Amino acid sequence: MSIRKVNFVDREYYHIYNRGNNKQKIFQSKGDYEYFLKLIFLANGDQKFKISFLDSSVYDTKKENEIVGIGAYCLMPNHFHILITQINENGISKFMHKVLSSYSHYYNKRYDRTGFLFESKFKSEYIDDDIYLKYIFSYIHLNPVKLIQSDWKEEGIKDKIKVINYLKDYKYSSFDDYLGFKRKENIILNRSLFPDYFLTSKDFINEIFDWLKIEL
Repeated sequence: MSIRKVNFVDREYYHIYNRGNNKQKIFQSKGDYEYFLKLIFLANGDQKFKISFLDSSVYDTKKENEIVGIGAYCLMPNHFHILITQINENGISKFMHKVLSSYSHYYNKRYDRTGFLFESKFKSEYIDDDIYLKYIFSYIHLNPVKLIQSDWKEEGIKDKIKVINYLKDYKYSSFDDYLGFKRKENIILNRSLFPDYFLTSKDFINEIFDWLKIEL
């Protein structure tokens, strides 16, 4: 998998996403989700790593020279979203190359398959103002709602309490990190590289519902 040649600008914000080839699932088990999360932690640096190192102690790894900062993420059965900023030149492209090539290798080996796992090279959207940043931040965290109410964006959320409880239990996004839950995956995020409300939000749940209603 070649490195994508895109002129990402340091300390600007981007929405990165990709999905399975022909919309196929890219996560089939709890282990697949956890493996991908460990990858996005380990791939964020200059150090080399081996697939065999992806065990429960991964999050204790001391890293040097992080190349990107991650502000939010969500993994879905056939796609993923990452809100990201670049720290070092070409950092986003290097990071995504390591993540996608390593995960594709793992997935093909585990499920005894060949060929492309992802639809194409990863996609990116430049986030050019604070309003759009808040929208994407909210969209990423509310993405799992479609798993229990597929028409929520068109029809609105029918049972907010049910949705909030579902999102709290969904372990493959950064939703719980912003609620202040203590877990090993907290270390994936670098919230200090994002605006102050990534650090000081006192009403996270209501804010993301409100920010998603913003007229773009």
